[in-house]
Amino acid sequence: MGKLQQLQLLFTHPTEFVALAQYWLYHEPKRDITSPQEFKTSGYDRESMKRCWFFLEKTSRSFAAVIKELDGDLARVICLFYLVLRGLDTIEDDMTLSDEIKQPILRTFHQKLSLEGWTFDGCGPYEKDRQLLVEFDNVITEMGHLDPLCREVITDITHKMETGMADFAHRAATSKTIPYLSTITEYDLYCHYVAGLVGEGLSRLFAATEKERPWIADQLVLSNSMGLLLQKTNILRDFREDVDERRYFWPQEIWGSYGFKRPEDLCLAVEKQTVDEQKAMWALSHMTLNALSHCVDALDYLVLLKNQSVFNFCAIPAVMAIATLEVCFMNRDIFLKNVKIRKGEAVKLIMQATNPMTVAYRFRDYARAIHRKASPSDPNFLALAVMCGKIEAWVEHHYPTFVTFTKESKTIEYNTEDPRSLIIKRDHELEKEKVRRERGANLQKGELERLVPDRHVDQSIPWQLYVFVLGAFAFLLVFTGMVVLVSLWYFYGDDWTWKDLGTQSIGLGIQRDGNVVRQ
Repeated sequence: MGKLQQLQLLFTHPTEFVALAQYWLYHEPKRDITSPQEFKTSGYDRESMKRCWFFLEKTSRSFAAVIKELDGDLARVICLFYLVLRGLDTIEDDMTLSDEIKQPILRTFHQKLSLEGWTFDGCGPYEKDRQLLVEFDNVITEMGHLDPLCREVITDITHKMETGMADFAHRAATSKTIPYLSTITEYDLYCHYVAGLVGEGLSRLFAATEKERPWIADQLVLSNSMGLLLQKTNILRDFREDVDERRYFWPQEIWGSYGFKRPEDLCLAVEKQTVDEQKAMWALSHMTLNALSHCVDALDYLVLLKNQSVFNFCAIPAVMAIATLEVCFMNRDIFLKNVKIRKGEAVKLIMQATNPMTVAYRFRDYARAIHRKASPSDPNFLALAVMCGKIEAWVEHHYPTFVTFTKESKTIEYNTEDPRSLIIKRDHELEKEKVRRERGANLQKGELERLVPDRHVDQSIPWQLYVFVLGAFAFLLVFTGMVVLVSLWYFYGDDWTWKDLGTQSIGLGIQRDGNVVRQ
């Protein structure tokens, strides 16, 4: 971003400029993978892993920054997972490779992960990630250093993904007509192969590395929706770029329903501002609606995550996706060029996407913005309103906006201007009244029980009590008798008789020739 753009951002979006300045001044990476203290988990002391980190940085700097901040060895695992899938995707996307060459490589790519020293230099010279495949032996070497469970997950996901990619690539190569995705179902299947499986693999790796609870690996529907939200957003945003390269991902069921014969016709209608331009916008609206259908599942998935670094890793792309959908919605530039959100806005979202509540509120804000842009003349207007309403309802259900929690005083406060606060207040009053009535009824019942004996309860004295009392009385008599006898012995001597009890012979204890002698 140049200085002129920064100055423009200051006056047009000052909050984004502040966020951008704060990020540049104060943000520090949570970990440095090049530090010797991190070698055990990052593997940066090995030349092969150092090369893998280089390729990750070269492939996607923004994505690399998020991966590097993952806890422990999860960063290294996700790095290798990403590079493996990037290598597979590079072969599938390379239009210079014939189907005869591409098919056997794609369908056996998972086997290459255990084939030491395997590389591939057959990609076209202008393919962006060609060098990754040229030096793919570094990835294979590092795969051998992974935990067996993580290696099994990566291999399994690669196997599933390569099968789907090979099927679609073969169809594109052998089709006699231009290979469009025909139906929305087919579109969903393609996105599942290229992105939904990535979500599944990530969930399984989160569980395998024990950064998340084991059952997160079983959330296949939610994991798939997370992947589809991101993939469909990218497909929507990159429409013009893909059309220029004769790659068609928008399903014909959508754009064909508005009277277009080819995807290029949408671009021509907008460029020349013909009468069909409005129909092109309706097709864009339909694609936006399709992508928004995964937002609620994405929010459901995010609230399941407990590890902070894992949450950031998943939340940042998700909130970026719905922000991109908002900026692309009803934007004619989609058919003219590649559209992206502002860098200042992206940084602001990165700094805010730290907890489920804030992320949910951002989803709600962007859903509201999309709804405001929608036109009642749009055939998808009602469906869009319903979809945005579902997002709003989810947020209000999980994080009601009229309730605030004060961290300092640890109290819950309600917005008195919101009518829902009156409902909560009345509910609390009814609950207190119910408690008072129950308490009064219990007290009254207790008094009656004390005054009126229960006829169902045996009121007779048990025989054990009689035995105890008699035994205690007998013991007291015996004990008293023994005390008396000991006292007599002490005062009268060994030869006392019962007749001596009335005499004055106390203190006489010496007998001589049968007579008592006074002392």
